[in-house]
Amino acid sequence: MKIGENFLGFGISGKGLSIQRKKMNLIAENLANGNTVRTEDGKPVNRKILTVKQKDIPFNEAFNDMKSTIKLSGTNSNHITAPSTFEFNSPQKNGLEFNVKDDTTQGDIVYMPEHPDANQDGYVQLSNINTITEMVDMIAATRSYEANLTAFNSSKQMAKDSLEI
Repeated sequence: MKIGENFLGFGISGKGLSIQRKKMNLIAENLANGNTVRTEDGKPVNRKILTVKQKDIPFNEAFNDMKSTIKLSGTNSNHITAPSTFEFNSPQKNGLEFNVKDDTTQGDIVYMPEHPDANQDGYVQLSNINTITEMVDMIAATRSYEANLTAFNSSKQMAKDSLEI
């Protein structure tokens, strides 16, 4: 979600909304595949996890160059001069990396000799997706989404109120 650079709060909240939406979609996919024993390639179904990472940028690139410095007449050349402006790059310029990884923990192994996917001993490895864990993650993602939406609405109200001045 890209929003104008003059509204930094909108961009930050938009990124948060986007991350939580992707997380909820992935959790819904996990819940839908929770009872599936095997994928098309014959391997057990694994839980998918979303990892989000800020792209690596040096600290000094996160800030724009200082435009100018304040120089008062009569100041000593040994004095440190203060910057008149500095700007923080918007989050749209500092992108995020989204990665979906498979949880490699082994699912439960259950004795079901009549199951078509049972091994020669009659055991079937189930998926490692736990409905309770997924529902807890869904509630946390929903709450985070709501918090980002509240922050977005607050930023919107502040921008609206500033236009009324």
